[in-house]
Amino acid sequence: MIYLILALILNYSCVEQKSTREEISESKLASTLKPDTLKFNSGISAIFQDSKGNYWFGSNREGVAVYNGKSFIYFTNKDGLTDNQIHSIQEDQKGVIWFNTQQGVSSYNGTTIKNHTKAETETSQNTFQIQPNEPLQGKWMKSDNDLWFEAGIKEGVYRFDGQVLNYLPFPSHKVLDPNDNLFAVTDISKGKNNMIWFGTYAGVYGYNGSDFTIINDETLGFDRKIEPLHIRSIFEDSKGRLWIGNNGIGVLLKDGDSIINFSKKNNLIHPNSSKKGDKSPQGTLEHIFTIAEDNKGNIWFGDRDAGVWKYDGETMKNYTKKDGLTNDFALSIYEDSNEKLWFGMADGSIYIFNGKTFEKQI
Repeated sequence: MIYLILALILNYSCVEQKSTREEISESKLASTLKPDTLKFNSGISAIFQDSKGNYWFGSNREGVAVYNGKSFIYFTNKDGLTDNQIHSIQEDQKGVIWFNTQQGVSSYNGTTIKNHTKAETETSQNTFQIQPNEPLQGKWMKSDNDLWFEAGIKEGVYRFDGQVLNYLPFPSHKVLDPNDNLFAVTDISKGKNNMIWFGTYAGVYGYNGSDFTIINDETLGFDRKIEPLHIRSIFEDSKGRLWIGNNGIGVLLKDGDSIINFSKKNNLIHPNSSKKGDKSPQGTLEHIFTIAEDNKGNIWFGDRDAGVWKYDGETMKNYTKKDGLTNDFALSIYEDSNEKLWFGMADGSIYIFNGKTFEKQI
């Protein structure tokens, strides 16, 4: 009987060890499987982490992709997106994901893509159902839960209040050139004191729910022939400072009632700069297409020609290909819920900054 009990114990022990080894092997195998890789070749123009932890990547020409940690799912205009050029990605209170494209606004509820701004009805080539809804023109107002979108070449914005998407035209302004869409929105930033900022090529509109603040060549005293505003990015930081990134004259900084040329103050405008769209040399900050702030209060700039810049409140530091980047043009900068700082580049690559260098991702 004693021998039988010992044999049973020994056999049970072996089974336990075998089971444990199998579990460890399976776990190890799962952790060493190579995840799917992002199949975008155009620039990464938008990065967003949703409330479920999924990462969304918007491209400059190829639509949008969502990554669940293992694989990607792709959406294009064939699936119902209004356009394959993605400008921004947001999530509403119901968990619906919203895409601002070059041609309008689309949303995805996990099952269907809904087209909110295209008038004509289209037929999807896949299983996604498109439900066009021509936006109504509404009155200017705002609430804390609004989603705001660029409106293509229109001189105004779209506002989603949780129920309806409305188009809101900007206040009347001086016509600078009837052949150019100078007041089409290029970037949007929510700020303090109930303020939301809209950057357009030729100026900034700030709205607090009742009144507008306008920043343009005329209010700044700029000569448009010599030093024109050409705004491509706008961002209000945690201190309430407004950063205005231009394609040519660098970064303007609005701090209270004061507005200065931050690039010029820090000697980051080349002496021979045309102050327009011409290519700039390394070591400059003249063409800024994205601005963001990390959890430490550092301000980050993505320059078209001269790499990524970080401002810690006192000094500027420049990161280029020498720091691990394959491209010097960051189109998007985003900090996720884990305080990881993501950079979407113009060549389609994606990086995370580890505190010293850039590590290429997916």
